[in-house]
Amino acid sequence: MANTYFQFKQFRITQQYSAMKVTSDGCLFGAWVAEKVSLLKPMRILDIGTGTGLLSLMLAQKEERILIEAVEIDNLAAAEAKDNFTNSPWKDRLNVIESDIKEFSLGEDKRYDFIVSNPPFFDNDLKSNSSKRNLAMHSQLLSLEELLAAIKRLLNDNGSFTILLPCHRTESFERMALEEGFYLKEKVLVKQTPLHSPFRSMLLFTKSSKETVEKEISIKESDNYTSAFSSLLKDYYLYL
Repeated sequence: MANTYFQFKQFRITQQYSAMKVTSDGCLFGAWVAEKVSLLKPMRILDIGTGTGLLSLMLAQKEERILIEAVEIDNLAAAEAKDNFTNSPWKDRLNVIESDIKEFSLGEDKRYDFIVSNPPFFDNDLKSNSSKRNLAMHSQLLSLEELLAAIKRLLNDNGSFTILLPCHRTESFERMALEEGFYLKEKVLVKQTPLHSPFRSMLLFTKSSKETVEKEISIKESDNYTSAFSSLLKDYYLYL
């Protein structure tokens, strides 16, 4: 049975009801995005498909000025994220909204400086027996095309967005993003170990054309976290 909570240095993630639990690649993505937020200094951030609220909490810990709105379609996950926000030191800067991002703020002129998303991963891959996990992991209610349309509608002209994807979906997403006027600024391929092939990609897009910076990072080597992973997660993981 999966743990019902995950304890970080400055906050706790309760994850009893959310289909998607805390994972190493999700935490790595959150820490990587937090570094980008620290450099770019956005004021208003949108977290699409927040789940437990993990990414929002990691960003809130990193930058004390930012205001974050987190959208989640699943009612139990939204309630759990709200509890995680309320029990954190940054509850006044975090707000969870139970909504379908395709309908979120329609008719309003609401824009954000920065958007982050760990979206439904798979499209036609093998599905699990859990309907809630399928909802979180598969593009049943939100395709990547629909996600891009929402980002285009909600992002400021000088804003940036980040996304975590499985590697086999990265190339097609890059093409879709370019067609919508987004340029890939940075790509980080994530490996379980240096001996493994990449299994995730962390992508940063802007609306202005730039040369793409490409990197790789491994989570572990010889059963220990790599120095690169530890450097990013040292402010979050209890035993780093």
